[in-house]
Formats: sequence, structure tokens, C-alpha cells
Amino acid sequence: MPKASDHIDEIIKITQDLIEKGLAYEKNGNVYFSVKKYKKFGQLSKMPKNEMLKIANERGNFPDDPNKKDPLDFVLWQAKKEGEPSWKSPFGFGRPGWHAECSVMSMRYLGNTIDIHGGGHDLIFPHHEAEIAQSENHTGKRFVKFWVHVAMLRYRGDKMSKSKGNLVLVSDLLDRHSPNAIRIMLLSNHYRKEWEYEENMLKDAARTDDMFLQAVKAESNGGEKLDLKIYREKFFGSMNNDIDTPQAIASVRSLSQIIIKIKDADIEEAKLFLREAFSILGLKY
Repeated sequence: MPKASDHIDEIIKITQDLIEKGLAYEKNGNVYFSVKKYKKFGQLSKMPKNEMLKIANERGNFPDDPNKKDPLDFVLWQAKKEGEPSWKSPFGFGRPGWHAECSVMSMRYLGNTIDIHGGGHDLIFPHHEAEIAQSENHTGKRFVKFWVHVAMLRYRGDKMSKSKGNLVLVSDLLDRHSPNAIRIMLLSNHYRKEWEYEENMLKDAARTDDMFLQAVKAESNGGEKLDLKIYREKFFGSMNNDIDTPQAIASVRSLSQIIIKIKDADIEEAKLFLREAFSILGLKY
């Protein structure tokens, strides 16, 4: 678990490099990335500038900062403020910008190009857009191969968030439901699609959990082997299609129902496949 405070020298180095390349500028101890100098800025979010500015302002940007050349320019290094930690730098005492911290630490431990970069959908802009800009201009290499952004979870008509206080905690759910049931509920919703939590979802997931347990414990009664081709194809096809876990769950649910109902077939291979699929999904039986 790396700490930004342990990587100050590296953050200063990338900041200096971007200044030398003419992509960043210093003013009164603050250093900003100049978005006008990077023509690809916006490549991830694909938003028009007015929309980018609106969202950035909602997420901590200060458009009226007198030190900025453009209201959308983002901070690489900020001058020391009363009551905040600070470190010595060529720009004066201060601390790193949020985006710079993440770029430096990820590149330090995962290399200049990351295979998979995750995060909530609300981080696409400005955070991940800024990470791309500063990282790729520093290294000259592609920053991320695949972006995996998780949609927002809603509860009682609003986005579930710590700031709103409308949280449903897993630690509380575990008092009433199994870990498998909670995972099944989550996996029954595609990670890129926003959804709203309702208690009855867990009740449905608990019934599916019971069915899966029955299926893996069912006894084989001999006969012909159950044909698994269609279930394998659907499961792995779904998982390979942008991790479509709702369809993957549906495929093993269908197979489980057949295993439980069938009386004259060899189901040992089917049970082995179920255990393989459950292991991939993080379900333990």
C-alpha cells in the first residue's frame, strides 16, 4: 500500500519534466498542466470543453484561480497552505496534486504501461483524464491498455456515498446473509451499468446460493454424461464479453437447475465445471 508521502522526489521529477517539455508552468509556487498544449486531452471522457469544465468544478477544480492560464488547467504541485503538510521543491514548499500522486505511484510499481486500470465511473473525468495526460507526456508510452470503470450504485433514489450517509455496509449484510449470496447479488448486475440496491435482491440471491449448493452436492445416478457444451460456451463467452457476469450467472443457474432435477445422468463432469465456474466468480462451496 504505497503512500504519496514516500514518493515526493518522483512526483517532483515528473513535474519538472513536464515543465521542461513546455506542457506545464509554474506560477507563485503552483505548477499546472496546460491542457491547451495537449491536443489529445479529453480522449477518455470524450466530452466537449464546457462539459469538462462543469464537471471539474463540481469535483474540486478552482476555475477562478488567478495563477491559471486556462480554467481547466489542473494542479501538478500546489504551494504550501496553512495547516497542510508540505515538502521542499524547486517550486517552493508545497505538496503534490491528486492526479500526480496516482500517476507516479502506479508507474513506480506497475510500469509505464498498465494492463488494467480500474475505478468508479466518476473518476473518468477529471482524474483519469489527467493521469493519461501527465503520464503519457512524461514517458512517451501508452498509459493504460484497458480501462474498467464501475457504474454508480444507488440506494433509495440517490447515489450511495459516504458523504450522503446512505451506505449499506457489507459488514452489516453479513449478519443476515452469506458471503456467496452477497457476491451473487453484486455479480447479477453488470459492473458498467448503474443499479439500485433493494433488500429483495439479496433474498433472490440467497435462493440462488441454495440452488448452487444443492447442485454441487447432488449425487450422480449413472447414465449418459450431461452435455456441457452450451453451458461452457455461454459462461466463458459471457465472461470474455466485457466480464458480463449477469449472463455468466444465468448460465450456471440453468445448469444447476438441470443437475438438481435430472435423475438418470452422469453429472460428475457437470459438477466439476460448476466448481470451476464458481471459483472464477469468487463463490465458495
